[in-house]
Amino acid sequence: MGLWMLLLLHLVVCVSLPAPFNVSVTSFNMEHTLSFLPGPGTPANTRFRVQVIHLSRRNSWKPVAGCLELTAGQTCNLTRAFKDPFRHYQARVQACTPTQACNGTLSRQFQPLTDTVLGPPDVSVSGCGNCLILQVHVPTTRGIQQQRNLQDLYRGLVLLVRRTRDGAQFMLKLPYNKESVINYLQPGAEYCVTVTVTTILNSKSVPSKPHCAFSSPPPVSSSVHVAVGLLCAFCVLGVLLVGLAVYSGRLTFRLPGQHLARTLSYILPQGQSREMSGHERSVPQHEEDSVQLSSHASKRCDEGEEDCGLTAK
Repeated sequence: MGLWMLLLLHLVVCVSLPAPFNVSVTSFNMEHTLSFLPGPGTPANTRFRVQVIHLSRRNSWKPVAGCLELTAGQTCNLTRAFKDPFRHYQARVQACTPTQACNGTLSRQFQPLTDTVLGPPDVSVSGCGNCLILQVHVPTTRGIQQQRNLQDLYRGLVLLVRRTRDGAQFMLKLPYNKESVINYLQPGAEYCVTVTVTTILNSKSVPSKPHCAFSSPPPVSSSVHVAVGLLCAFCVLGVLLVGLAVYSGRLTFRLPGQHLARTLSYILPQGQSREMSGHERSVPQHEEDSVQLSSHASKRCDEGEEDCGLTAK
């Protein structure tokens, strides 16, 4: 009985775990990531460890720091392990448990220089009259080493230049520089530029999105002239209406004054004429009274000379 139990335990230990599958290494802008799937029937307590080897050196497998106790669904960053872009590497993922033997699967061979995918560069475009100034920079990555590796990979630029007004376009190949000039463009026209980076050994490049700019400030359209003209016309019309309103107010103020002056000039002469006529009438009356008195006095003188003489004295 004890012998059968030992034999059964030996068989359980010797049975290997299901090997992981779909082991692959992907790379974008010199950042390398390993992914895998656990094999069918893998126990829940299984842990996975990742190892790498330099094929050119034919040395032993080296464990990858931070990737020795992975669980199902986790990935492993191999950027530091595959630091030389010119060398060929290979990775291995092993499934292990405390009571069962490890079983692993190899990835395909990987060379960072040729297998990485170059993402779109950082692009900016500005006008310079009848040309465009193009600035191209390496995209930002997580580490300084990846940044330098990308900088070393850039060898040329493929430009697709498209005029937005009518869709006319052309392609232009330039050596890689941080700043380039696209000449012989139409002044005042808008152009959109799409940039693709090229390398010597790698053709896996993602183009940038179109970046648009005017070669020079666009000319003012006729509609703008019409709008400005209408605005000026409305301003002039408003000034005329305000001036007319002010003039009408002053005219309305003057008319009652003029009417009052005319009325007074009509009334005053009539009153003066009436006074003159009354004065003229009073003067003859006084004269008539004087005449009557003088005639009466003369009669009395005729009747009695003595009284006249006394009166005269």
